[in-house]
Amino acid sequence: MFKKIANEDPASNYARWFHERGHRIALPWFAARGAPMAFREWANPFDDGLLVPDPYSALQPAADAALLVPDVMFCPLLGFTSAGGRIGYGAGFFDRWLAAHPPRLAIGLAWDCQLVDELPLEPHDAALDAIITPTRLYGPF
Repeated sequence: MFKKIANEDPASNYARWFHERGHRIALPWFAARGAPMAFREWANPFDDGLLVPDPYSALQPAADAALLVPDVMFCPLLGFTSAGGRIGYGAGFFDRWLAAHPPRLAIGLAWDCQLVDELPLEPHDAALDAIITPTRLYGPF
C-alpha cells in the first residue's frame, strides 16, 4: 500500500477496507533520502497520527513499526496502459523493490484519466498484474 500524495488515487480507502478484514497493512518506509525503500506496518489505517514525515515529505510509519514484506503490492503511478504498463514518479523505488521482491500480485491504483495509449517504458519499469480505477479493472495481464 502507499499513502497518497496530491492527485493520487484514494489508497487509504483500500487500506481501511483490507484492515477491517484482518489484513496487515504496510507502507513504504525510508531511513533517509536515497536509502532503499522498505515496508513497515501501518497498524491502524484509520489513524494518520501513527505516521511521521519521511525524507520526501510524504507520511510513513515510525521507525519502530514492524518490518513487513507485502504479498500484494498496491503501486502508485502517473500513467498506465491497458496492457499493464506503468510509469511512476521517476525515482524508481517501486520498480527496484518489485524487481528484488516479486510479490504474488502487483496492482496499480489509478484514476481513469491516467490511462494512455502508450508510455515511454524502459526495461527497468516493472509491469503490473492488474490496475484498478474507480470504474474498471484492467487485467489480469
